[in-house]
Amino acid sequence: MEFSNERKISFNLEKIARFLNGFLLILMISSGLAGFMWNTNWYWLTSVTFFLNALNFYYLYIQKQHALLANFGILALFRYLVESIGPEFRQYLYSSDTEEKPFNRIDRADVYKKAKNTEKSSAFGSLLDFDSKALKLKHSFYPVDINKLQPFRVCFGEERNLKQAYTINKAIMVGGMSYGALGRKAIHALSLGAKKAGILLNTGEGGYPKYHLMGGADLIFQMGTAKFGVRNEDGSLNPDLLEKIARLDQVKMIEIKFSQGAKPGKGGFLPKEKITEEIAELRGIPIGKDVISPAGHKECVSAESTVRFIRKIQEISLLPTGIKFCLGSTKEMGELFLEMKKQNIYPDYISIDGSEGGTGAAPKTFMDDLGYPLFPALEKVISLIEEHKVTGKFKIVTSGKLIRAGRQMMALCMGASAIYTARGFMLAMGCIQALRCNNNTCPVGITTHSEKLQHGLDIKEKAERVSNYVLNLDHHHYEMLAAMGETKFSDLTCDNLIIPT
Repeated sequence: MEFSNERKISFNLEKIARFLNGFLLILMISSGLAGFMWNTNWYWLTSVTFFLNALNFYYLYIQKQHALLANFGILALFRYLVESIGPEFRQYLYSSDTEEKPFNRIDRADVYKKAKNTEKSSAFGSLLDFDSKALKLKHSFYPVDINKLQPFRVCFGEERNLKQAYTINKAIMVGGMSYGALGRKAIHALSLGAKKAGILLNTGEGGYPKYHLMGGADLIFQMGTAKFGVRNEDGSLNPDLLEKIARLDQVKMIEIKFSQGAKPGKGGFLPKEKITEEIAELRGIPIGKDVISPAGHKECVSAESTVRFIRKIQEISLLPTGIKFCLGSTKEMGELFLEMKKQNIYPDYISIDGSEGGTGAAPKTFMDDLGYPLFPALEKVISLIEEHKVTGKFKIVTSGKLIRAGRQMMALCMGASAIYTARGFMLAMGCIQALRCNNNTCPVGITTHSEKLQHGLDIKEKAERVSNYVLNLDHHHYEMLAAMGETKFSDLTCDNLIIPT
């Protein structure tokens, strides 16, 4: 008998939780009746089940810190039990803390501690393997007094002397996550947390940013190839709709998305399981079938038309305007820079997404086999910028598994002006890497539109974790800058890196 490699045992945790919760309640009532009618010894079982039901009620309806407990009740305790003895199981039976993918347990734990504001110290040395292939930061023999460091500052739009140029004072921004990829509560929590931390929030390509606006954060409105929220029926740009969004007080920048790291050249994909009536209305799409965005912008068929399109968005929005892509053909990238020089039109920033970037849904071969990883892409783009003499015309933003402060500093050393992270903020809100983002069954209520699963996600609690994550990252950035013997982030270069030979 042969079994498919894809076949595996799976459990419906929602049904199991409902059964267990109902069973505990029935058992308490039944034992109480048995004690009243037949034998008082049954009251021992009544007492035990009363305690379990009270604990279950607290987990489900009162506590707000843990989404798993709020969604599944006492059943979720088994997850925390297994997690607590996980190091022992992994050490002696199967895998180490560094083996899980796409983020190992060390990286996830680092984010969790920052988000919960419980990060203190570690013991007995790093669990990572160090060899000549490891990219590292150089520390200085003469560290700088942290009180003498200059504040981080990057201004988008200053190259064009824009009236509405926008300045950030932290290196971190929330990467593009749409209402659609994420549920309404998660988006609302991100907005509240970003507002509290004082950072920008990218809306993703989900159309009108209803829930992104709710927390009061400053926004980057992302326009994908389908132009959700700003499109005509034929998929072309509707300038009136774009102007309407650009005039919203919270919208500070516009981002034209050409591609993303997890599915370059493919276009966005939203499974039909995640399309609600509200999402269909905000995006202007039909309900009940998968939505696949075009592979590219209808208006952009050459370097010339692409640069003209960038200029058009700048003129309509009057805001700093960036472009986002995963690097593929360096020849085409060079041609784009040449055309920018020819037309004297430049985006205010370019966002480079590494092929290791995340997504809510994509074909596996696109995730695995297309595009440059982030650091090689960044090196190539910087080289092309210097070759075509367009240095200083725009800022560079990077994304792609940059959830730790150290890797973020590496990107800054290689030429980035600021850092996007999306999955870092998902982890900060309590993502457990269940890998169900595309099925609408996220157990912690982040990437689902199921009201039952979103029940456990407390908006204010998760917003606090988002803010904590940012503030702790920012603190580490300054600490590392001081350790590297520099006083300004803008002084960081590749000379501050230990680069494998």
